[in-house]
Amino acid sequence: MSDLIVIVYPSEQKAEEIRQRLLELQKEYVVELEDAVIAVRSEGGRIRLNQLLNPTAAGALTGTLWGLLLGVIFLMPAFGPAIGAAAGAALGAATGAITGALTDLGIEDDFIKKLATSLKPGNAALFLLVSKMTADKLLDHIKGTGGIVLRTSLDRSREEALRTALAETT
Repeated sequence: MSDLIVIVYPSEQKAEEIRQRLLELQKEYVVELEDAVIAVRSEGGRIRLNQLLNPTAAGALTGTLWGLLLGVIFLMPAFGPAIGAAAGAALGAATGAITGALTDLGIEDDFIKKLATSLKPGNAALFLLVSKMTADKLLDHIKGTGGIVLRTSLDRSREEALRTALAETT
């Protein structure tokens, strides 16, 4: 089962710095992230999400490749190689983009936006969906980075250890 951790930072840059640190720790198998999204509240109250993966773009790219392949196989005999490939790629890109836009992987965007409304303007919240972690090593790496825990699904003792590590001075 995955754990949700939401930490508020004073700026988007600080939240991004921590996200990059966690992505490096993922390469070292200290943590395994399913999703890592930064939500920023502007001065006007608008919520902007900075996601690792854009599902619309990823869907369009995948759809283009599949559409190109299918266009060459099925449309080429009827319309010729150039038109068949182009038509297949265009149809695949459109289908993939629509599918990607309707797909919400990881943490639900609506949940992120709803929780981010509690942020002060200019602050950023780092939303993490963690499937595995070596807690003691992870806490050592984020010790003293600041941030305030807004919400977690961790048990009380692990949540308190996280709060303590973030607040410690190095």
